[in-house]
Amino acid sequence: MEQFDLIVIGGGSGGVRAARIAANHGARVALAEEYRMGGTCVIRGCVPKKLMVYASRFAQEFEEAAGFGWTLDAPRFDWATLKARRDAEVARLEGIYRSNLGNAGVQILEGRATLLDRHTVALSNGECYQAKHILIATGAQPARGPDISGHELAIDSNGFFDLPALPRRVVVQGAGYIALELACVLQLLGAKVTVLVRGEQILRGFDNEMRQHLQAEMAHSGLQFRFGREVQAIARAQGGLQVQLDNGDVLDTDCVLRALGRVPNTSGLGLDTLGIALDAQGAIPVDDFSQTTVPGIYAVGDVTNRVNLTPMAIREGHAFADTVFGGTPRRVDHTLVPTAVFTTPEAGVVGLTEEQALKTHPHLDVYRAVFRPLKATLSGHTGKMLLKLLVDRDTDRVLGFHAVGPDTGEMAQLVGVALQLQATKAALDATLAVHPTAAEELVTMRTPAVRHNL
Repeated sequence: MEQFDLIVIGGGSGGVRAARIAANHGARVALAEEYRMGGTCVIRGCVPKKLMVYASRFAQEFEEAAGFGWTLDAPRFDWATLKARRDAEVARLEGIYRSNLGNAGVQILEGRATLLDRHTVALSNGECYQAKHILIATGAQPARGPDISGHELAIDSNGFFDLPALPRRVVVQGAGYIALELACVLQLLGAKVTVLVRGEQILRGFDNEMRQHLQAEMAHSGLQFRFGREVQAIARAQGGLQVQLDNGDVLDTDCVLRALGRVPNTSGLGLDTLGIALDAQGAIPVDDFSQTTVPGIYAVGDVTNRVNLTPMAIREGHAFADTVFGGTPRRVDHTLVPTAVFTTPEAGVVGLTEEQALKTHPHLDVYRAVFRPLKATLSGHTGKMLLKLLVDRDTDRVLGFHAVGPDTGEMAQLVGVALQLQATKAALDATLAVHPTAAEELVTMRTPAVRHNL
């Protein structure tokens, strides 16, 4: 039986980074993958989704161009062309992942892996391998949600990327960032989209004011929202599908996209055989160094349900390899997480929400700017941006940034650097503005919109 220092199960971003760094540290490494290299992010997540977002935003750009003197023939969009070019790019990236693993000396094991014991992995082809250390990096998968009549007629976020054509009418069930991003893509490309939200607000866990602003902007752009509603059944109907809601309403549609969140991908790994108990969310519990309750078995990325973002999985995988094979123990900080929601308009956030900040910072100042971007003065676009800063009045520390509008994801990345350096509001005030930009509002807001005194 072939022996390794490390076997990684899962060829996503976290697993690939861990395998490469461990090999660079001199370890003999194998990586088992049942599908394609790159994981959710490269194959059916971040990368192809962002390409679809870019495609969808041209519709708005064409409309706005007239205000700047451009005269265009009626634009025509071809889904098949976009899908083919997107899939070709995904294939190119998958090839790069494979090449990078090979160049690092990592042996690729094709097939689904199952743990037989703390040192032995069996592949679906019957071959078995052993390693001193095993890393589980199998990511997450779309949540099924409650079983309903006709659920097989719906697609999930994976199925979105397999759509052969743009549906004319779409019902999207879900209010998280995946549901909203895909809803915006479909709507801007020409579909009539209705979003069903079980609760009364979108984007649970995000800053409330930011959520409200984004929802209003998306509704203004044409998305239809139905709050407090759930799907009871889906059935075939003449010319499409019918969706029955819990209040008895029926919606006619061509496609039902159930984007109900994601759950750790742990099924069939053999964890119960090793005595690794999953937590209440179905994730693998790990310590600060990503080790499970079984010595020698580690886990990183979405399968641990800590911070489910590609850059965090990469950081966790790198830290694991440095800790176990590089002689440099490293913990990963999960507290300061810049992120973006690639709806249209997009949202960029980093740090505490206003609701979180008030729990520990009773003297909280809220700075806010709501405005039409300069481009809109000629384009005629009526959308407004939101930029929001949270500042602890006692220390002057900036605690959070929440924004909605063009390029706010890019802003969040750079504000994240400032927050990592524990920037103060005074430091922002002392920074010269870049004019004319939307981001200059971050260094020109002088008067708090709200001063909390709890």
